[in-house]
Amino acid sequence: MFNPVIVSVLILIVLCLFKLNVLLALLLAALSGGLIAGMGFTDTMTTLIGGMGGNAQTALSYILLGALATAINKTGAADRLARSLSESMKDMKTMFVFLIAIISCFSQNLVPVHIAFIPILIPPLIGVMNDLKIDRRAVACALTFGLKAPYVMLPVGFGWIFHDIITSAIVDNGMDIELGMVWKSMLLPGIGMIVGLFIAILITYRKPREYESISIGEVAATREENTPMTKGEIGALVGAVIALVIQILTDSLPLGILAAIFIMLAFGSFKFNEIDNLIDSGIGMMGFIAFVMLVASGYGAVIRATGGVETLVEGAAGLMAGSKLVAAFLMLLIGLIITMGIGTSFGTVPIIAAIYVPLCMTLGFSPAATIALVGTAGALGDAGSPASDSTLGPTAGLNVDGQHDHIRDTVIPTFIHYNIPLLIFGTIAALVL
Repeated sequence: MFNPVIVSVLILIVLCLFKLNVLLALLLAALSGGLIAGMGFTDTMTTLIGGMGGNAQTALSYILLGALATAINKTGAADRLARSLSESMKDMKTMFVFLIAIISCFSQNLVPVHIAFIPILIPPLIGVMNDLKIDRRAVACALTFGLKAPYVMLPVGFGWIFHDIITSAIVDNGMDIELGMVWKSMLLPGIGMIVGLFIAILITYRKPREYESISIGEVAATREENTPMTKGEIGALVGAVIALVIQILTDSLPLGILAAIFIMLAFGSFKFNEIDNLIDSGIGMMGFIAFVMLVASGYGAVIRATGGVETLVEGAAGLMAGSKLVAAFLMLLIGLIITMGIGTSFGTVPIIAAIYVPLCMTLGFSPAATIALVGTAGALGDAGSPASDSTLGPTAGLNVDGQHDHIRDTVIPTFIHYNIPLLIFGTIAALVL
């Protein structure tokens, strides 16, 4: 019970539920885990700070992304899109939320920008959501679904990276599998996420919810309908395309965003003397998330350094008693605990595969079942973690007016609707494959 990983993650969750700032909650949880493991204050903080560099590129990307979002919003291109959606989605709030989920899915494969689209697309649509009285918890679930389900099920874009990590980790630990086996084994857990999405949108958060209105009509009134695109709006579109192309070619989102900003400057989307304000706005919009991601990376380093992950798995192995059902459920539960703390599915897989693969072979799990266990255990917790970009991203877009709470309106809903189905369907997959 006093495993440093379990205690640390529980402290993190409890502090967040009591609405302590996520940044402070991560620091206190890291210190608690380190002290329980006997690392001491100094070693724990040294490990945390040393591990923060793991998310340095991500943090820089978020700051620059905030500046790009501000620049695009300044041109009015996002407002134009919001007006179009408002007109086409009148009295169709359920379809609106499903459309958000589809767009979010495209961010993982067709246009692999991950959360980059959220601060650009979602804030201008807040007025539409308010007019339709959409519960933003449903939209948070739709966004997180799109950020997570595609890489769980589909071997393209970020999904190819995730599936390749699973394949390499399992092969490296003594079991022969091929990359093409992963999507087939992960399909059933992914169906669990689809079930969770439908429950969230059609049942749990279907009722209208009132927010203090930010009318999209007030924005639209400042422009004539069907006016041609301005040079600044064209610059915003060209910049967005350039950002995508450069990111794909160089595998660097910061480089793509920098190029987009200078393209927009050349098109006159904003003036040179407004750059300081854009950067300030970018820090204001995304800076907090950037710092959370930095500290979350350091927190993950502390969790790994405690040695608690290995102890946790070894202790669970003694409870399995040769039962595949008990073994599958416990392995997935451990994956949930680890990923809730670390906040990344991609980083969890290599950690757990080293212990899970030999255990699966001992218990007689097939290669397909082993893939399902390792992949699902890694994916569990990404939705529902206070420190995951799959929850921080949606909150950043939905809380632009201060009416969407990160823990109660994003973390808890996504935890319930995705982690519980993944536990159930992942266990079933491990038993039937």
